[in-house]
Amino acid sequence: MTARFLEWIWHVKGSLALTADQSADEALTKLGPLFNQSGTSYERRGDTLTFSKKDQAAQDKMSIFDGGVLKIEREPAGPVLRYHLTSRALLFCFLAPLLFLSFAGLTIAAGKFSKPPAEETAKKEDKKDKALPQHWIDKALGAPAPEKPKKDDKKKDEGKGPKPTAAYVFAGLFAALYVVGRILEGRLVKSLFRKSLLS
Repeated sequence: MTARFLEWIWHVKGSLALTADQSADEALTKLGPLFNQSGTSYERRGDTLTFSKKDQAAQDKMSIFDGGVLKIEREPAGPVLRYHLTSRALLFCFLAPLLFLSFAGLTIAAGKFSKPPAEETAKKEDKKDKALPQHWIDKALGAPAPEKPKKDDKKKDEGKGPKPTAAYVFAGLFAALYVVGRILEGRLVKSLFRKSLLS
């Protein structure tokens, strides 16, 4: 039940109505050239075509998909092509933001862990605020006394440390890639099947 609930993440399903006079054999024959690609193997059994891809070329119009099943079904309204495709690339783009968000969490935790306790910080600040000692030679030569550290410098020092910004940026990029890919690839593959069937 859980697997079925989650499979929408990397599975693309859809259907496409065929013309009333188009047979299953004719439809699958027209779709055949889409699977005559490097790294693609497919098998036809009756009204069903099953394919799988390995090390597919970037030029392959269906390179994002790793496998799937296409089936022609007869319905009262006419024949319908139903397809069920899988994509590891979509799964990766879905999981990548979670990975980068965990990196961000670890970075924040590491920053908090590496900070000195409040008491030690207060003692150090008290020492810094006190007038710094001047060497007797400097006094004899009339050199000015050393200046106390400025508050702005303290703030800069406090701001130093690991920041999770890069992790958030990458998480956002992969999340956007997933959303765009999930919507766009579903439409592109349906358009590709339609053009092949009408050719």
